[in-house]
Amino acid sequence: VNQGEFVAVMGASGSGKSTLLNVLGGLLPPDSGTVTVDGLDLGSMSDAALTVYRRDRVGFIFQMFNLVGTLNVEENILLPSLAGGKKVASSTLDAMIEKVGLSHRRHAMPDTLSGGEQQRVAIARALAMDPEVMLFDEPTSALDPEMVGEVLDLMRDLAKDGMTMVVVTHEMQFAKDVADRVIFMEGGVVVEEGTPDEVFNHPKHERTKNFLGHIQ
Repeated sequence: VNQGEFVAVMGASGSGKSTLLNVLGGLLPPDSGTVTVDGLDLGSMSDAALTVYRRDRVGFIFQMFNLVGTLNVEENILLPSLAGGKKVASSTLDAMIEKVGLSHRRHAMPDTLSGGEQQRVAIARALAMDPEVMLFDEPTSALDPEMVGEVLDLMRDLAKDGMTMVVVTHEMQFAKDVADRVIFMEGGVVVEEGTPDEVFNHPKHERTKNFLGHIQ
């Protein structure tokens, strides 16, 4: 994955998509082979070094929002810095809150927010740490349909800004429109990759053809 690239990862449930992200994010050690991020060999790093890597260099957005219910929007965004991460300047905090469209909700508690708003807080929390790469694991799967668009629009803006992103998603049109490259996984293996046009319109692998035939 090159700097500034948007890579969409697709595949059926159980194909290994989330495991791949967890390995890239330093949450799971690789069983074999080498995982290198910006010259760092994740498999050889200590637990302490991996903690710093996860906190300071990677933004991880999960299906669930993982907000702290007793903290408001602003406090949730600042949480990683309070836990020993990079200090977030007040101007940066303001910019992140504005970027995700929640300036009017900065003192709101999570239980008063919609699912889309909560996911945007989670994205702002990751962005505030100035990560080198953002990993998204089906970020819209837990949202009501009418809230999906607001999160995808924010991700589109991040892609336009040049954020390096690896996104596990079932949002096919979104992947077609935004991704620089699409990866299709099956059985823990990348069986096909290419541009959106190549993978969606001219798939080579039979499994990819079957998968796309069922969902398009």
